Amino acid sequence: MKLDLLVMTVHPDDAELGAGGVIAKYVAEGKKVGIIDLTQGELGTRGTLETRHIEAQHAAAILGVAMRDNLKLRDGFFRNDEESQLTIIRAIRKYQPEIVITNALDDRHPDHGRASHLVNDALFLAGLRRISTQLDEVEQEAFRPRLQLQLIQDKFIEPDVLIDITEFWDIKEQSILAYTTQFNVSDTDEEPNTYISNPDFMQSTKARAQEFGRSIQVKYAEGFTCRKLLGVKDLFSLY
Repeated sequence: MKLDLLVMTVHPDDAELGAGGVIAKYVAEGKKVGIIDLTQGELGTRGTLETRHIEAQHAAAILGVAMRDNLKLRDGFFRNDEESQLTIIRAIRKYQPEIVITNALDDRHPDHGRASHLVNDALFLAGLRRISTQLDEVEQEAFRPRLQLQLIQDKFIEPDVLIDITEFWDIKEQSILAYTTQFNVSDTDEEPNTYISNPDFMQSTKARAQEFGRSIQVKYAEGFTCRKLLGVKDLFSLY
């Protein structure tokens, strides 16, 4: 399956938090959109590996993505090494996405920045034909996406591009709240409270989207960074 857009992030729920609106937008436009989680989030304080898997599939159904996969790298301990890069290269060559969105290059959670550099390096290497990979014992062709973007997550980073998600905020919010063990948890819950389980976290997520939206005179927007200069064909498509 060839994808138009692939969101490849380290933890289940990163895609929804950082790009849920954009995912829903392009699904609605008929684009083939997929999500690949690098890890299963098995070190998370709340929930279990099994509940996180169920929640991730529920969130994917809400967003309407064409596929969701998990590379099962080791949460918290994966490295930007040859083995991890080859795992990502195989996935990129399998789905051949036009655009890839990954984690923030620098963030409060160390996994986010490390994953971003890992994915960015692997995307470049995926285009080198002398790197050999196989899928189902068939040699894969070299492939490199034409554009890669990074999320803006906990740490504020000045965005390079803002995308209007006003029509899709409700879907984004529903996809996040599909992680019932992680977000908007009541005080009566027996598991430990965390940075993201507090209802204030969802309020700040909404406020960030409103702040980005205000910058381009819309209600809600998501922001992304890019490591290269971006170009457009038509100035009149900008606002």
